[in-house]
Amino acid sequence: MAMTDPVELRIRRLEAIADSLRDSGRALALLALGSAADTARLDRWSDLDFFAIVREGEKRAFIEDLWWLRAAGPIGWCYRNTVDGWKALYEDGVFLEFAVFEPGELAAIPFAPGRIVWQADGFDAALTEPRRVGGFQPADPDWLAGEILSNLYIGLARWRRGERLAGMRSIQVHALDNLLRLAEQTLPPAPDIGTDPFNPERRVERRHPDLAILLPDMAAGLAGCPRAARAILSWLERHATVPDAIRREILELAAD
Repeated sequence: MAMTDPVELRIRRLEAIADSLRDSGRALALLALGSAADTARLDRWSDLDFFAIVREGEKRAFIEDLWWLRAAGPIGWCYRNTVDGWKALYEDGVFLEFAVFEPGELAAIPFAPGRIVWQADGFDAALTEPRRVGGFQPADPDWLAGEILSNLYIGLARWRRGERLAGMRSIQVHALDNLLRLAEQTLPPAPDIGTDPFNPERRVERRHPDLAILLPDMAAGLAGCPRAARAILSWLERHATVPDAIRREILELAAD
């Protein structure tokens, strides 16, 4: 009987990939990351993030030939997105993002803690504990506030000049990303909703629902840059000190 539950499908696919690595005799472990590591978060929209850890001298073989993935199911599309790994889509809709490492490389790789799906006998599991903290690091709140204000001012100036795309990105990408980083330091998160150290926008709707209500204004689209800038500035004024001089300039540029 065909497996129709999308969560179960993803769990079983990861296990099948682990079996393929084990059967190769040349691999050491499969480390699941993200929602593949925290299966309580796994859902039908989840991709499978993982590291395949292989024996010294075997990395090239696993990178250049994906037979070990095809053993777990037919692949419909794939491309090599980094020197260490690929993104791939199985024909049944399971999407992968993975990298292949040898044990000696792991200490230099930034990644969040994961879950060992399979490990070879004698493998040192301590190697899968991150040595480098990855993702966005907490920054000084005053610095973040300053970055947000400069992102708004520069973005509005470019938008008024007619550089609509550049202005939109400065306001609704750079300023908003910095706002999300500041929110992590100033707003209490909803219980049991973790953050993603690599992507501050992940799960913000559940982690900070009061902020999420404001997102339609903060991310108002190409034509809505003044509206977005006003919404971001209004939030910032409630959570940081905004000097009058820069506030006046931003509001003048953001006027309808």
